[in-house]
Amino acid sequence: MTEAVIPAVGPAVGPAVGPAVSPAVGPALQFHLFAPQMRMQLDDLVARARAAEGAGFDGIALMDHLAPPLALDQPMWEAMTAATWLAAHTGTLGIGHLVLCDAFRHPAVLARQAVTLDHASGGRFELGIGSGSTPEELDVFGIPAGTARQRVDHLGETLEALRALWSGEAVDLAGPTLRLSGARQVPVPVRPIPIVIGGTGKRTMGLVARFADWWNVPVHELDRLDDLRPLAGSARTSVQVAVTFVPSGADRHQVLAMAERRFGWMTRSVRLVGDGPELVDRLAALRGRGVERVYTWFTDFAPPDVLEAFGAEVISPFCGATIP
Repeated sequence: MTEAVIPAVGPAVGPAVGPAVSPAVGPALQFHLFAPQMRMQLDDLVARARAAEGAGFDGIALMDHLAPPLALDQPMWEAMTAATWLAAHTGTLGIGHLVLCDAFRHPAVLARQAVTLDHASGGRFELGIGSGSTPEELDVFGIPAGTARQRVDHLGETLEALRALWSGEAVDLAGPTLRLSGARQVPVPVRPIPIVIGGTGKRTMGLVARFADWWNVPVHELDRLDDLRPLAGSARTSVQVAVTFVPSGADRHQVLAMAERRFGWMTRSVRLVGDGPELVDRLAALRGRGVERVYTWFTDFAPPDVLEAFGAEVISPFCGATIP
């Protein structure tokens, strides 16, 4: 059990960020673009971020890997550096990850990186973090993987250390794998940095209830949402969904065929497929179940013109306003 002398700091609080309520659709829903920073140049990633910002997305989330999953021959950019680059090229878009791998960074380094990005972005950074679901990747790069239980325990130590270091006070922490002795970091964050934790395991849910502002539910676990929600404490609910969007005027057969070529390995039941009205209906159903944010992973890799159309045809009905 970790023993720590730290200030009592809870999950971030403050006004909710997101579109206004639309009487036609129901309660507000936040839209974040999930944009794995691979298969494209940094300029292409910036173009997508700016297009998402203009289309009404609330945020963008990158991935965190040492090599791109299932695409080892493709170029990929480092997660925190790429996030900083996007923050420098956008003005209102929230910046985050689904999710940072706890094992890649010492908690003191991550605490400093997060606060730096928080200040650089004017308080737009969110910390999405997980215990690391691909131990094979850790093995390949010589990072001790441990058991799943050990990884979750270490994540708990990291979260405790982050929260303490962000207070700006001296921290003494003694745990099984982490020790801080009079450790202090300033400046403190611009705002309490929101924390996003995903998963549904019993031990992970304990961390969600203790530390998270957002609980990201794997889409294949949505059928357990009502049973698991009491375990999430005060954390709000988000979900990552793969989206095959058929913009107005597009060839539906062509769009669906391309999605099958690229994402055929993903079960159709965990993908949202359709035109604007169809996706609005599906997303409104998720909102009706208590989901307040969706991370949209586009099966066409989110070209800017598709993001613009998605904003007009899908996001706009949830805002009650036309995207300019």
